[in-house]
Amino acid sequence: MAPYCVLAARLRHALNGGIRRYHVASVLCQRAKVAMSHFEPNEYINYEKLEKNINIVRKRLDRPLTLSEKIVYGHLDDPAKQEIERGKTYLRLRPDRVAMQDATAQMAMLQFISSGLPKVAVPSTIHCDHLIEAQSGGEKDLRRAKDINQEVYNFLSTAGAKYGVGFWKPGSGIIHQIILENYSYPGVMLIGTDSHTPNGGGLGGICIGVGGADAVDVMAGIPWELKCPKVIGVKLTGKLSGWSSPKDVILKVAGILTVKGGTGAIIEYHGPGVDSISCTGMATICNMGAEIGATTSVFPYNTRMKKYLGKTGRADIAALADEFQQYLVPDAGCQYDQVIEINLSELKPHINGPFTPDLAHPVSDVGAVAEKEGWPVDIRVGLIGSCTNSSYEDMGRSAAVAKQALAHGLKCKSKFTITPGSEQIRATIERDGYAQILRDVGGLILANACGPCIGQWDRKDIKKGEKNTIVTSYNRNFTGRNDANPETHAFVTSPEIVTALSIAGTLKFNPETDFLTGADGKKFKLEAPDADELPRLDFDPGQDTYQYPPKDGSGQHVDVSPTSQRLQLLEPFDKWDGKDLEDMLILIKVKGKCTTDHISAAGPWLKFRGHLDNISNNLLIGAINIENGKANSVRNALTQEFGPVPDTARYYKKMGVKWAVIGDENYGEGSSREHAALEPRHLGGRVIITKSFARIHETNLKKQGLLPLTFADPADYNKIHPVDKLSIVGLADFAPGKPLKCIIKHPNGSQETIMLNHTFNESQIEWFQAGSALNRMKELQQKSS
Repeated sequence: MAPYCVLAARLRHALNGGIRRYHVASVLCQRAKVAMSHFEPNEYINYEKLEKNINIVRKRLDRPLTLSEKIVYGHLDDPAKQEIERGKTYLRLRPDRVAMQDATAQMAMLQFISSGLPKVAVPSTIHCDHLIEAQSGGEKDLRRAKDINQEVYNFLSTAGAKYGVGFWKPGSGIIHQIILENYSYPGVMLIGTDSHTPNGGGLGGICIGVGGADAVDVMAGIPWELKCPKVIGVKLTGKLSGWSSPKDVILKVAGILTVKGGTGAIIEYHGPGVDSISCTGMATICNMGAEIGATTSVFPYNTRMKKYLGKTGRADIAALADEFQQYLVPDAGCQYDQVIEINLSELKPHINGPFTPDLAHPVSDVGAVAEKEGWPVDIRVGLIGSCTNSSYEDMGRSAAVAKQALAHGLKCKSKFTITPGSEQIRATIERDGYAQILRDVGGLILANACGPCIGQWDRKDIKKGEKNTIVTSYNRNFTGRNDANPETHAFVTSPEIVTALSIAGTLKFNPETDFLTGADGKKFKLEAPDADELPRLDFDPGQDTYQYPPKDGSGQHVDVSPTSQRLQLLEPFDKWDGKDLEDMLILIKVKGKCTTDHISAAGPWLKFRGHLDNISNNLLIGAINIENGKANSVRNALTQEFGPVPDTARYYKKMGVKWAVIGDENYGEGSSREHAALEPRHLGGRVIITKSFARIHETNLKKQGLLPLTFADPADYNKIHPVDKLSIVGLADFAPGKPLKCIIKHPNGSQETIMLNHTFNESQIEWFQAGSALNRMKELQQKSS
């Protein structure tokens, strides 16, 4: 029977519409149809299909299922026949929807245009949040961004209208906050072209970050492939209190698992401690799961989610979820591949960094560690907000700290910025006074956008190369990520800790124990902040920033100028010629960490995300060359001169020479940006050989027709030198699970052979043979027609 609130609505409709036209019994017998969102009233949540698929799989596997398995297997294309083995088999899935941020949507929509399809097959949205640079404040920065990026915004708007994609205009907010407020729900499977898409797990959904080519598959109505994830259980006991926050949970987990410990797994939180965390707090934890390499993270449906759904105008979804709750929580007795237990009552405030998000310190210790390591202890800037921590509760807790400082006549010693997560959050914190408190303490309210978190920060208070410290409530702190300065020591922590440290101006301050001196000379201690998790009144939606796609967009014109420096239509990559890859040069042998920021930098390069040739000028400019210990300086094997990486790659391409990249551990960690795969392919690369890959990047490389391979023996990394030539042989017999042979030719004429592993399945091998996944899609379309 339909849930009460839905039944009540149907009864009211029956009575208001005339009892003669409706019989009450017939209304009661209808199963509730609840829309996935307010913006798509004719697209319904299909819990019945989820239920049916789960029951088929549970019967086949004959064991209790984790929540992750329920939602993932509940979206199988063929649950009766799909081979299922955690960590081994590839699943064919049918996600419910797609979300794209503007920096990655450009390439995703260009690929979708290349597919020749008339309209997306699933509900999809574009969110303008990445192209707004933080300079002088929200309104001015937004106006400037609209002017500078007009061509790109127009392309995304018209492409969305033509192909049936909803468009969130610049100023709407950060993609993940918009998804949480409007699109995520318990049991949904959503893929997004941003690595922090797992934020939606805070509402009980399986939300996974992918590259644009994966999004194109789903928008084209093709089953999406994902290696069957393992499941890491994090059991939470106790209760958060005092200065400890949801952010500290994931900072602690990152310290335990490291940046690659979650690779190939879903992190599933469970246990009695879950109920002490707000819905937006759960989203924070899931969001930063990307920093440990996890496929995604998820929490079980509970009353905190129900409360959030109600406050965001989706009580009907909560009521339907109540009816299907047994499918939105783990089965009793389910088995995890690994279990971590955290007692929230004992959890201390944490701060992680610098230069990597898994270097965890209790806040009480970081000052002493910084002095010992020679890190600057004076804090130049504190920054709160981002997709990780910009909820109403986050802003309220920060304002509670700021209010105490103001009561004692203090303001921030450090510069202080605030990024609201969405227009709804901005409008609501303005109405409720939080924004003014944060301004009064010295804060600058930035636009509802990603801003400094992704390097969109026109920072003026330091010179490049100047050693300094910043503290943020963001998720990543890779070298140079926020401000392009490799000497900026960035630490990530909770918004309230950022606020407290910004008031004190130093890493040596511990708000749990240390005192501040007020304007009157008297010492005082900050009390642990307390704030409402949701506004007492309804959220203020602020300005209407959503563009609905028309019912028929076939007449819409999408313009891409052939002379544009921002946008470029894509040309198909060349097909594999059927031969082994012989005598490849090594473009670069990378030393140490190589994230997608190193491979395809963001910041000023974001403006070229829709122009493959132009953005390829940043290829691997941040990676450290093992030959000379420098960034963006590699030997040209044909001229023996050292030069920039992109220039060298272009020279090899011009000369018709194929090349390879040699990488270290967890190559490609970080962002989902597929430009880090498109660029090497565009400039003539064919193979990337590493000790290990981050999940999204490995898939992106496969999608673009490259060969991501790993050393069967990681020690073989040391056998390859930048001056060597490489041949990958045996490609005619390329098959799933079958290693490939690599012949290393040294300059002295000697050679040796090593073995390389891969994770290709049969369809992914077809991508390689066709030249890319998009080429293969077109081949299949031609065959079917």
